[in-house]
Amino acid sequence: MTVEYAYLSICLLHLYPALLTPKGTRRSHLAKIASSARSFHCSAVDQAGGAWRVRQGFPVNPSEYGPLTDLPDWSFADGRPAPPMQGYLRRREKNAELARRVVMISAEIDSGMEKWEAKQREEEQKAQEKRRKRLQPKGYSIPETPK
Repeated sequence: MTVEYAYLSICLLHLYPALLTPKGTRRSHLAKIASSARSFHCSAVDQAGGAWRVRQGFPVNPSEYGPLTDLPDWSFADGRPAPPMQGYLRRREKNAELARRVVMISAEIDSGMEKWEAKQREEEQKAQEKRRKRLQPKGYSIPETPK
């Protein structure tokens, strides 16, 4: 089974779960659907205006971040801020977890680079020591005279 066929099968079964039988997938139906829909694809639909948003420095999806997502929906009439909404708390925790992972992975990369550099220095020192301990020629060499 080729990768393309497997990917198409997964996508079609996701869209049409009735194609899944107790014995597995019915390939004849998959082939009929795939051949009837030449422009079938499983990728996410592009957000309307996504390219423009990226060029303007905005997120592709307007729900990712920005004032409509990050600021509270309402406040009290006397000016007190509203309690944070569940979505805001969830996004804040997700961002904090992402920041922790970035710091952890960055530290791992730094320690790995230090170990690699130490290993390179050690190998260079071993090579220099090996060159220093090589057998040295005794006496002097007689230069060859051209004939």
